[in-house]
Amino acid sequence: MWQLAQNITFVHPEILWLLAVLPLLAGWYYRKYKRRYPVLTLSNLQILQHTSSLRGSLRSLLPVMRILALATLIVALARPQQTLKEEEIKAEGIDIALVMDLSSSMLAQDFQPDRLEVSKRVAADFIDKRPYDRIALSVFSGEAFTQCPLTTDHAVVKSFLAELECGLLEDGTAIGMGLATSVNRLKDSDAKSKVIILLTDGVNNAGYIKPLTAAEIAKEFDIKVYTIGVGSAGEALTPVSRRSDGRYIYGLARVEIDEELLNTIATSTGGKYFRATSAESLEAIYAEIDQLEKTEMEITSIKRYSEEFRAFAWYGLLLILLELLLRYTVLRTIP
Repeated sequence: MWQLAQNITFVHPEILWLLAVLPLLAGWYYRKYKRRYPVLTLSNLQILQHTSSLRGSLRSLLPVMRILALATLIVALARPQQTLKEEEIKAEGIDIALVMDLSSSMLAQDFQPDRLEVSKRVAADFIDKRPYDRIALSVFSGEAFTQCPLTTDHAVVKSFLAELECGLLEDGTAIGMGLATSVNRLKDSDAKSKVIILLTDGVNNAGYIKPLTAAEIAKEFDIKVYTIGVGSAGEALTPVSRRSDGRYIYGLARVEIDEELLNTIATSTGGKYFRATSAESLEAIYAEIDQLEKTEMEITSIKRYSEEFRAFAWYGLLLILLELLLRYTVLRTIP
């Protein structure tokens, strides 16, 4: 859009070139007027000193009114707008991939109601705190896939996050597959900072990509990995088998998390390993990651406009109607 004056812009500025035609039109009107009303040459104008009338003066204004009407309509067609708000702000924005474990052990009830529901809620709160980030969501159990690619539409990410449930994939814990899937989503990103937050509650026991191999790939693409081990110490009420109708049978089972592996993955990529033994500690972990990952970027806020073309259109139509009314009533001439 082309700026005419402070806070005034045009959506279709090319239409304003039609204003250049108006002087030509004014010249055409003038020549037409001179031909229709020829000049009478007299030797002495004294007898005509007081013959001018208001009606004659107004008639000469009719072409001017038409030109002005066309000018205002051309401006209206160019669609003038007034900028109501435009503000440049500083904000943090990075690319983040959330990787969520969906193995059946995530239904353990040492978190209330279970590890998965708490992890989903805390992750959603974390997303709300990162309004300028692009966020992706990947999941894994015995296999892995991308639930949502990188996007700034956080409502979509949270919608996918809310729908996550155990049993969607083959059971198991393929940490390497989950990490590799998220790396694949971030590797082509041009963001200055790329981060993966991998959350799991178990030991790698599935998948054809080793976790440390996936970590090496992440490091190669300058992707930082934060790992979170979820689960209380000791034993927890955990799914131990499944009925024919799909419902889980719960029993006490020892909480086993490969903390050494998760710590190696994190430190090798410049990240950090965290252990969450409660909902509160998980919230604190996401809060710490939120503080650790701050990248300043400049963002121009969305502009708000008010449409100003209506006033020009009404003025143009009013001038045309007034000109026609005067031309064919009060100022009418007989050919």
